[in-house]
Amino acid sequence: MMNSLQALEIGGGKVQQSARESWELRLPAGCQRYADAQLDDHHLLTRRHFRWAPPVSLSVQARVSTLPSEGTFGFGFWNDPFSLSLGLSGAARKLPASPRACWFFYGAPPHDLALTRHVSGHGWKAQCLKGPRLPGVVLLPAAASALALTRVPILRKPLVRIGLGMLSVEECELMFSPLEWHTYRIEWRRKGIRFMVDDDVILQSVFSLKGPLGFIAWIDNQYAVISPQKGIRFGIRPTRTDTTLLLRKLTLQTST
Repeated sequence: MMNSLQALEIGGGKVQQSARESWELRLPAGCQRYADAQLDDHHLLTRRHFRWAPPVSLSVQARVSTLPSEGTFGFGFWNDPFSLSLGLSGAARKLPASPRACWFFYGAPPHDLALTRHVSGHGWKAQCLKGPRLPGVVLLPAAASALALTRVPILRKPLVRIGLGMLSVEECELMFSPLEWHTYRIEWRRKGIRFMVDDDVILQSVFSLKGPLGFIAWIDNQYAVISPQKGIRFGIRPTRTDTTLLLRKLTLQTST
């Protein structure tokens, strides 16, 4: 399945295969607009044709060259819920969908997805999340209405808390530096998802996700805020340094 991986380069982001099963995803300094270096197997597909369903495992050795002071990076499985590919040449067009993801994820402040009380909204974490099953034609106007209403201070906290309460989330902060090489593994089973770093189990979810999902690894300069205190907002930050996400020994395989 490794021959199905495709590079997506936006706003100066670059993806280069450095060796067999090894890639470099680079975001240069000086990006003033949205920039993304992405490796995936789904941006040319509709969601029903995404490739992965449990049982499946992902294993990769990874590190970043510098810890970015803006944006996000990570790798794992998701359903591309926000349709970032919409309008890109050669990409499949998708309506927004309720999010489903299991991945290793880093977000630099002001990124703040306060999805659980015991884990910071930014930083380096393992995360499994599942939103309510709503069709895109319902989700799009509902999300737009909620975004508008959260601009009213008295409504912000209750609306955001209601929205967060509709998500099933399990996550943990990683005590391993992303600047150093570590082996990351996701074992996505029908009855749960296990996250491992250097063969140590660091998170075991009590729920699983239904497929199909797509594989993604990326580094970009955007941020998202969803917080009862701060409300809901999205944006980009100009990149100040060159940052590269390095991947090696990347394997994706179905398992028993």
